Amino acid sequence: MFDKEIDFIKCIFNKENIFLHEPCFIGNEKKYLNECIESGYVSSVGKFVNEFEEKLKDILKTKFVIATNSGTSALHIALLANKINKNHEVITQSISFVATCNAISYTGAKIIFLDSSLDTLSLDPLSLKFFLNKNTYQKNNKCYNKQTNRQIKALVIMHTFGLSAYIEEISNLCKENNIILIEDSAEALGSFYNNKALGTFGKCGILSFNGNKIITGGCGGAIISDDEKIANFARHLSTTAKINHPYEYEHDFIGYNYRLCNVNAAILLAQLENLDIYLDKKRKLAFKYKEFFKYNKNFRFIDEIKNSKSNFWLNAFWCKNEKIRNDFLNDAIKNNIFARAVWKSLASLKMYKKYQNDGLINTQKIQNLVINLPSSVV
Repeated sequence: MFDKEIDFIKCIFNKENIFLHEPCFIGNEKKYLNECIESGYVSSVGKFVNEFEEKLKDILKTKFVIATNSGTSALHIALLANKINKNHEVITQSISFVATCNAISYTGAKIIFLDSSLDTLSLDPLSLKFFLNKNTYQKNNKCYNKQTNRQIKALVIMHTFGLSAYIEEISNLCKENNIILIEDSAEALGSFYNNKALGTFGKCGILSFNGNKIITGGCGGAIISDDEKIANFARHLSTTAKINHPYEYEHDFIGYNYRLCNVNAAILLAQLENLDIYLDKKRKLAFKYKEFFKYNKNFRFIDEIKNSKSNFWLNAFWCKNEKIRNDFLNDAIKNNIFARAVWKSLASLKMYKKYQNDGLINTQKIQNLVINLPSSVV
């Protein structure tokens, strides 16, 4: 049924097994890794951690970068550094990887799920504005939920598949309503809105360098911020909240062993040196998909919005209906092409069903009709 589409994907990748997103190692990974091993500094102290943070800071044009062992730990620390706790509520979208909600839950905060935009797949500013106007009130420059009377202290937006959200509109709504904006940019390294890097619009942003991301150290993450106080506290919490001393072990908060290891940073530094190559190749791949599917009645390519530049981490498509989606995915997998459906709505998962949501009409469409096709660097 989908012979043309299957043949096209096979022709692009020319491999027996075509995975969704594989790592690409074409630079100094082995060289830096050998240097790291020979130095003896393989844990959370070493020159590669510092060099990686500095290079990433330059690329993003941000003041502070704190490297962590995962994107999830980065988001957890970013929330804690902004003093999010069990007395608060946090707004987020229901279409995201489960780590977004897990990190919020680690703080004890309650979640409010709002709908996503059909063109960005990220939090919809119209849904946010409607919810804030109808369901919240302001008191002492804080935002409160009329239903629970708890403070809505933060909003976590996730830039889905590297596509930019309407981040300026959402940022403005957060400022108007005294809500802290935190960007889950786990998938969006190299993506921009109005020539500004995603992850740098809010009080904090985070990145992920998991094995399936555009650059990887096998694992890894980063916290991004221009706020020195928050950045210093985040760094402190991520290193077990140890007070600096030549030989004494003293800690002043419940901290976390979340720092990136020098071994992983060595690989990441080499990967970062080739980021522009990866971004260029991924845009070319996205263009091939877009052109091939331009007149296809069953699939529609999801493109970047105006004034944005996507890294096209994963190429996403709308399917005409759920049957076509399921039939295509089954055909692809039979041909060793590991396309996938988008995540289940987080609000539908048993541990998150109890939380407030706004009906999530678009979320249901995205869950049922969006797929990702293989997007590795080729």
